[in-house]
Amino acid sequence: MTDSAPQTRPRTEPETGQMAGPASRSPVRVRYAETDQMGVVYYANYFVWFEIGRTDLLRTLGSTYRQLEAEGLSLPVIEASCQYAAPCLYDEELVVVTRGRLLSPIRVSFSYAVERADGTVAARGRTEHAALGPDGRPRRLPAFLRDALTVAARSAPPGSSR
Repeated sequence: MTDSAPQTRPRTEPETGQMAGPASRSPVRVRYAETDQMGVVYYANYFVWFEIGRTDLLRTLGSTYRQLEAEGLSLPVIEASCQYAAPCLYDEELVVVTRGRLLSPIRVSFSYAVERADGTVAARGRTEHAALGPDGRPRRLPAFLRDALTVAARSAPPGSSR
């Protein structure tokens, strides 16, 4: 994992055969400080990796959190979840695959898969965010972000709300 630059590409979802919208791939290596005494990653650290993936995805879409905040927009997490399939261990090389999906003009969700080098998924997660202005009130997401994530919203399976 020598290339630390995030990569983005649309992907076909096997269950729908449709494009899943933009995605980023963020390499991470498990640091000692992220593990417990047994060398297993502490559960809360997956959410730190999700933030890395989310930040990389925004960057590949043409912006950064810093730029959004400078424009008076914040994206606080309003919901977060993670399902752990297998433990990640100290010094293991992983990739956080992140996808975004527009839920409404003011809400967005991100899904995450923490993959091992062999492609197996160690954990899956999801965060939902509300767009807020400097006054703390809901505000529309920027057009570039709504447009980029609309592909993902259109590719959702019928009847899914998330």
